[in-house]
Amino acid sequence: MKVRVCFHDKCFDGAASAAVFTRFYRERIHPAAEFLLTGMTHQAKHPFTEELFDGDENAIVDFKYAASPRATWWFDHHQSAFLKPEDADHFRRDTSGRKFYDPSFKSCTKFIATVGREKFGFDPAPLADLIHWADAIDGAQYPTPESAVRLVEPATQLALVIEAAPVADMSPQLIPHLAAKPLAEIVKLPLVTAHLPPLLERHRRTTDVMKQRCVARDGVVFFDVSADDLEGYNKFIPYYLNPEVVYSVGVSASPARAKVSVGTNPWNTDKAGQNLASICERYGGGGHARVAAISFEPHDLPKARAVAGEIVRLLRQGRAE
Repeated sequence: MKVRVCFHDKCFDGAASAAVFTRFYRERIHPAAEFLLTGMTHQAKHPFTEELFDGDENAIVDFKYAASPRATWWFDHHQSAFLKPEDADHFRRDTSGRKFYDPSFKSCTKFIATVGREKFGFDPAPLADLIHWADAIDGAQYPTPESAVRLVEPATQLALVIEAAPVADMSPQLIPHLAAKPLAEIVKLPLVTAHLPPLLERHRRTTDVMKQRCVARDGVVFFDVSADDLEGYNKFIPYYLNPEVVYSVGVSASPARAKVSVGTNPWNTDKAGQNLASICERYGGGGHARVAAISFEPHDLPKARAVAGEIVRLLRQGRAE
């Protein structure tokens, strides 16, 4: 039995979701399953092709819905889970009992663990630490900005490697370990230690670059790091440097895409009344109410900057309804 698992790549919750799903599937569905892992990246174009779904079963976790008859499992928690209304209709008509959606969950990892336990008798207790940290990281549930930026916990260091290591298959290499080993043990593996020191140094440099790039005014901090090779930056740095702001808007770039990221300061939410996913959906993006993004083709960086400027103005003027 071959199972293709498509997951949100370069994302701790995406990797953790795939790890929990593979363990759940092996323990409760098919003990001899062989998993084929594919990281998915949000892009301006449609992310799925039928050729991708080449397994006996095909699962999507922490990523958008695919209205394909070959996609047999789906778990997601993003507000912007459906590329078009027809996809949402397809999901609502599904009677397989193997496709699940709940945007109230902070992380897809905890969502899969909960559904697995309640509907299939899966015991997620051995993965409790992984589930806790996926929920804390993806849900921005840190006690202080310093705790989110200092990266002293094994989970936060693994998140850095997953998000920023300069290799294409880091998450697929780590997912089998995440499904079976403690985080404190995984962070000592050679495939992690080979990348962690330079990435921690890069993280420190990123903080210095952000100090120069951030412009905070009227409750919004804007930064453009598209020329700084910093697509995988720690999203909490802008709030660490500018604790007074409510929102952040950033522009970054990589060979695969130009990107606008929009976020809410987790430690200053009293004045945060805007649904950022709804705002980004206007430009073809999406995400969660408190954090969202828009992807553009690599050559569309000028358009990304223009859109970022529009969103900054809307948020600063308080007219982003």
